[in-house]
Amino acid sequence: MTHPTGNRELIRAINRSHVLNAIKAYGPIGRADIARRTGLSPATVTSISAKLISQNLVFEKSAGDSSGGRPPILLVINPKGGYVVGIKLTETNAVCALTDLEATVIAKASMPLSGHNPIRVVEDLAHMVTTFIREQKISKKQLLGVGVGLAGIVDADEGILRQSPIYGWDNVPLRQMLQSKLNVPIYIENDVNTLTLTERWFGPGQGVDNFLTVTVGRGVGLGIVVNGQFYRGQNGGAGELGHTTIDPKGPLCACGKHGCLEAYVGDPGLVRAANEEYERGHLSVKVETIEELLQLAQSGDTSAIKIFKKAGSILGIAIANLINLFNPKKIIISGEGTREGDYLFISMKESIQQNTMPGLFDPKIVEIIPWGDDVWARGAAGLVLRELFESPIHKQTPTAATV
Repeated sequence: MTHPTGNRELIRAINRSHVLNAIKAYGPIGRADIARRTGLSPATVTSISAKLISQNLVFEKSAGDSSGGRPPILLVINPKGGYVVGIKLTETNAVCALTDLEATVIAKASMPLSGHNPIRVVEDLAHMVTTFIREQKISKKQLLGVGVGLAGIVDADEGILRQSPIYGWDNVPLRQMLQSKLNVPIYIENDVNTLTLTERWFGPGQGVDNFLTVTVGRGVGLGIVVNGQFYRGQNGGAGELGHTTIDPKGPLCACGKHGCLEAYVGDPGLVRAANEEYERGHLSVKVETIEELLQLAQSGDTSAIKIFKKAGSILGIAIANLINLFNPKKIIISGEGTREGDYLFISMKESIQQNTMPGLFDPKIVEIIPWGDDVWARGAAGLVLRELFESPIHKQTPTAATV
């Protein structure tokens, strides 16, 4: 797409983004410092900052140090200048989080879904958001938007869920359906992508132009940032790391193929492996959940510990392959699977070192972040915040980067 440099409205929007992001990154910051950092004229910075203050997105703070004369008035992001709701859809529930403009979770809630019919799910979500913000005393005027993250192939630009493995949906216009109920901006995205976007803007990915987010839990997901740009692929399907093949003759995966990474490392695969060990007489009890298997490992059961160790080694090979392919500055490991701790990650780290090209291996690039139940929903909220902070330049260019 040709960049319309002569478009005044676009130039104003780009300049606004530069000022807003300078305040976000360096605030409290004076107007003169913003001008120096952005290359904009002092008059332009003054005009834009006045508009941001009038919109309640920015406020003036107490004066900073001065080398002489009147001390500068500093600008900071107003975290209470607006609010965002993020929703993570699971097989049975919707997890909801309310965040401020700094992606800080203020409140959270969970609601069971009444079924998997798209119309019913949208009705459930609309009722949940309406009730949730009312309970938090947030008006519709204060609500900047709602972000929805869920597993599957998502066309984020069109707001269409192309394919959902957990609901069996195909080409559902989820954004339009929910927007017609709530009358606020709606953004939908693959759940791993929402997490990656939020880490990019508010977490360990800040200021990092090349990083990957790997999520481990029910499945194995991948979010990709290359040269500062988020990579979705041709149809929004990039990052299906869990469905890369480890062994074509391996166990059946939920996707219908055999030997996927997810079938070895995802929660259902670990439970399957545990019950195979039980049938061989190596595991003392049969397990039904990953929590039960983790409890066995914590109690010292050697077979349970070996299951996690093997999964960690296989995951390490996959991550080593990512390092060899992308040469990232950082890899963020997240997801419910991080609760497995050293049972999974000691062997994973050893495997990464063994399988990465020597010139590319650096143990410091792998960062495991603590997990909380609201992380997925906070990630979905980040979809809306990204719209607020991202430069229109990025919105004018194709989402697929060359890698």
